[in-house]
Amino acid sequence: MWTLGRRLLSRAAPNDDRVKAQFRSLLRECAQPVTVLTSFLTSSTGFHGATLSSFTSIAMDPYPLVAFSLRIPSRMAASLAKAHSDSYGSGVMDNTTTNDNNVVGSHMVVNILSAAQANTAVIFSRPDLHPDPFSEVKYFLNAEGIPVLDGSLGAISCKLVAPPIPLHDLANEGDGAVAQQNQKLTANSQQSGSGTVSELFLARVTDVERLAVDEVEDGLPETIPLLYHRRGYTECGPKIFLSQPKS
Repeated sequence: MWTLGRRLLSRAAPNDDRVKAQFRSLLRECAQPVTVLTSFLTSSTGFHGATLSSFTSIAMDPYPLVAFSLRIPSRMAASLAKAHSDSYGSGVMDNTTTNDNNVVGSHMVVNILSAAQANTAVIFSRPDLHPDPFSEVKYFLNAEGIPVLDGSLGAISCKLVAPPIPLHDLANEGDGAVAQQNQKLTANSQQSGSGTVSELFLARVTDVERLAVDEVEDGLPETIPLLYHRRGYTECGPKIFLSQPKS
């Protein structure tokens, strides 16, 4: 079965550019939540923030886990990698128990933006136009002193549970011709500038810092998620009510 899988992967590899183009087009049709990651810069005493292009919840038990990716090289990716190394060395967080004593502080805050924060998403995604984004937005500090953005739909403090995973290194996976083909495709993509090198981060949710529906009236923009759809920002439409089955 593994030999058959390698053959299928090898045959599919030449179509990789087509698959990526079609997958990218598909994702444009899928509304995505917009989040801003805030943290410390380990090389200074300042804060840093970045609008994430990907963020998702991946588990609730035995404890909440989220995942996101960051382009490299970037100050945020380097800073988080160093923060994890300082906390755990080169190892992985002890996952054998869910005792709260295992959770010491947090490395970052993920701010899930509301429909009132489209400008905030732009501010944290364009450092060339907004070199000091925290001077342009309102925020407060959590227990670890990390910024939590005012007006967000919600915000969660997180702690990395593993070192960042370099996604371009996955090209080395597989055997023989499959690995060589993957490496060749990755190299060609990087050389042409069509590919973006990223790292995957896994983090445990240590606290919910803000939940808009507990603070403001439901239905206000702060209680509606900001979405990215077809290369622009939008919000949720009216709720779809399902018809009741006939008895």
